[in-house]
Parts: sequence; C-alpha cells; structure tokens
Amino acid sequence: MNDLTGKVALVTGASRGLGRGIALVLAEQGADVAINYHTRQSEAEEVADAIRATGRRAITVQADVSQAEQVRRLFERIQAEWGRLDILVNNAGLSRPQDIFQITEEDWDFLIRTNLKSCFLCSKAAMEMMRRQGGGRIVNISSVVGHQGALFGHVHYAATKSAMLGFTKTLARTAARWGITVNAVAPGVIDTELLHQTLGDERIAQLTASIPLGLGVPRDVGLAVAFLCGEGGRYITGATIDVNGGLYMR
Repeated sequence: MNDLTGKVALVTGASRGLGRGIALVLAEQGADVAINYHTRQSEAEEVADAIRATGRRAITVQADVSQAEQVRRLFERIQAEWGRLDILVNNAGLSRPQDIFQITEEDWDFLIRTNLKSCFLCSKAAMEMMRRQGGGRIVNISSVVGHQGALFGHVHYAATKSAMLGFTKTLARTAARWGITVNAVAPGVIDTELLHQTLGDERIAQLTASIPLGLGVPRDVGLAVAFLCGEGGRYITGATIDVNGGLYMR
C-alpha cells in the first residue's frame, strides 16, 4: 500500500528529530529523499548516509526555509538533481519555552517565520513543480497543540500549529484540481531532542503518564506520513491525522 519506489521526497528540517524519522521511513518505503537542513550539516549528512545504505538516493540541501530566495534555490537544486518532486513534508519548526509575558515581538515574528511562513513558501514552490508533472503529495507537520492548545505556555508555537491546519484545508481545495493532495499530521508527545529542550524531563514524565499508549517515537510519525503519501492516501485530502497515542481524542 505504501510502496513509494520511484518517488522523490523533500523533508524540511530533516537533520534530526521528527524530520529525520520521517525521511528514514520514506526511504525505507522506496523514496529518494532530499534532506533539508539549516545549520546542522553533519547531522543531515548522517541521515543521508543512512538513506543511501538502504539503496535509495539522498542529497542534503542547506536552506533557511523561512527565506524566499533560499527556498527558490532549494527547489532549483531538486529540479536539477532529479527533475521532479512527488512529496513535500513541511516539517521545519521550532518552539521556545516561554509564556505570554516572556514572548517579545521578535520572538513572535521568529516563530511565525520559522513554522508558518516556511510552510507557505515551500508549498507554493512544490505546487509549481507538482502541477506541471500532474500530481503530488504535501504533508504539513502540525501538533496536538493545534487542537487543544499548549499545556505549558508556548502560545506562539500553538498559534503556528493551529494556523497550519487551516492552511492545510484551504490549500487542499486549491491543489485538488492538479491531482495534489494536502494533509496534516498532528503528533503528540514524541521523544525528540526538541521535546527535551522545550519541556524538560519532569514535564515530559508528567505528560507520558497521561498518554494511554505512552511516549511516541519519530518513526510513528513517519509511518503516518508515508501512509498519506502512498496508495492508501490517494483519496484523502484536507485531513489531519492525529498521532498522539490517545493523549487527545477528537
């Protein structure tokens, strides 16, 4: 159902955490993968090496995907390397452990650019390629906080992740005419470096105790993304798949 052989994927922010896990699963299921990173080149190269070890092709491309000119160069590289793009995963994103009284205007603008503007810029560039080739898949990595709000502050992060859900639904209506599906995946508490940096071990332990299936891992998210990008996701668009172990049930 999820045979992605011959497909070309781009995963933004793929040098670690969720992005790394998603890229590895896509490659495992047959896709060639472009690994986008901002500053962590050595870690991005490690992901690419792991993908090549499976027999798939991989490239690493440095770009700050919140900057239009760098996004343009990123997609030009993919066009030059492989001549097509079948899958875009908008994963690049950050959070900061701040409550409303700590957040400055600069903090707010930074998260909007990093988490949300990047999604817009990359989706627009991907759709230009996909509509010329007759279709494609876009998956936006949102968060459970986009539904329920963040439990420990992070109002700027929650705002971006909630906005991504509206962006996904609207873009899905636009893209359908070209055979492009647009969906979101909303992870819950996933064991990543960013999670530990953002919440700390004590809060993670508190949250884990409340999750029926326990703490998730990046591969769990990657498998959901791969499903949406495979044959099983052919008739799914504008949807959000919750990957949260039962932490939040809609």
